[in-house]
Amino acid sequence: MAIKKSNKAALSQAASLKQILKRCSSLGKKNQGNCYFNDVPKGHFPVYVGQHRSRYVVPISWLDHHEFQSLLQLAEEEFGFEHEMGLTIPCDEVVFRSLISMFR
Repeated sequence: MAIKKSNKAALSQAASLKQILKRCSSLGKKNQGNCYFNDVPKGHFPVYVGQHRSRYVVPISWLDHHEFQSLLQLAEEEFGFEHEMGLTIPCDEVVFRSLISMFR
């Protein structure tokens, strides 16, 4: 039974990540005329972090990191997938910078 639960959790997590990527991709398409999205290179997506919503352009490969996935789950719980203002990470900016420094 533990294998089935683990497999079910992995499928649920994969579905959530797929929905996040789809949302990020659609943001770029909807706002092609918007200068905020013209500087996002292929294979990356923007996230907004902290009280002042500082913008970071992060590589899609970071979705493989468990720590980043945890931040995305927090974002989903707090804002859902229909958040109008871009993908916002509910995390202090200093903590976010410390976390992403481990990915580089």
